[in-house]
Amino acid sequence: MFHYQLNEDLVLRQLQMPDANALFRTVEKSRGELREWLPWIEATKKPADCLAFIDLCLQGAQRRQSLNLGIFYQDRLIGCVNYNMIDWQNGSTSIGYWLDPGYQGKGIMTSTVQVMIDYAFYTLQLNRIEIRASTHNKKSRAIPERLRFQKEGIIRQGEWLYDHYEDLVVYGLLARDWTH
Repeated sequence: MFHYQLNEDLVLRQLQMPDANALFRTVEKSRGELREWLPWIEATKKPADCLAFIDLCLQGAQRRQSLNLGIFYQDRLIGCVNYNMIDWQNGSTSIGYWLDPGYQGKGIMTSTVQVMIDYAFYTLQLNRIEIRASTHNKKSRAIPERLRFQKEGIIRQGEWLYDHYEDLVVYGLLARDWTH
């Protein structure tokens, strides 16, 4: 079970079934802001949807195919960070994240993603990490840019977002380039 204490207030840990209601409350509270960038928000209509999501997360972790973590600030669930899919054959993964808007701009997500990078390269011994973000999502794009990812290109109309396609910027980071 993954558990990492960043500081006295901030913890990353695997989501568990009892976290479903807290996850739903955080999504519900932030729905308007999150909907702008995340295509799964509309499918999250009740706590049972979060329960099903956590169950899938636990199955993915057990099979070592993915890792989904809750971001807890003073024991309050304020967001999530994950390896969407771990490709063991090619030594790569991608990182996704979201954060309650009330906690944005405080360096929480940058610190969180830095932990995920360290874990991917030093513990899992992966070689490559990718982050994708909408070309218009400046806050999300700031994370890989701050952490020295290389901008590798644009995937035109790479994601369907409710009623339109979004272009995605692809950022990549190699283990050999990660030092801090």
